[in-house]
Amino acid sequence: MVTDRVGDFIIRLQNAAAIGKASVSVPYSVHIQTIAKKLKELGFLTSVEVKAKGESEVKKEIIVALSYDERGTPKLRGVKRISKPGRRLYVSSTEAHRVKGGTGARLISSSAGIISDKEARANQTGGENLFEIW
Repeated sequence: MVTDRVGDFIIRLQNAAAIGKASVSVPYSVHIQTIAKKLKELGFLTSVEVKAKGESEVKKEIIVALSYDERGTPKLRGVKRISKPGRRLYVSSTEAHRVKGGTGARLISSSAGIISDKEARANQTGGENLFEIW
């Protein structure tokens, strides 16, 4: 049993990108699914699918496909978990700085859902500072 689903998800993505895997499967969670959809919008993932695990439809898994450029290098180069289960860190819209000069993104869990740092500054919305990805 994993206590930090978000941390487990982003580390699985980072490890898969490091070895050049095309896709990764993670246990289903609505929160993880919305994070994966946001990463797809940002261009780090190419597809997000929810499939039943085995014969029962109760257990599900999310299968995400990583995005690669034309040379075959992954677009995901690194991740950094900021807010952890033992220490929640929150950020206001003015503190949501760009990541790696704008090439990366910071994902924030706000009352408006999962948003990127760019959306947080535009909408003047703060929230829990989940992780940085570049």
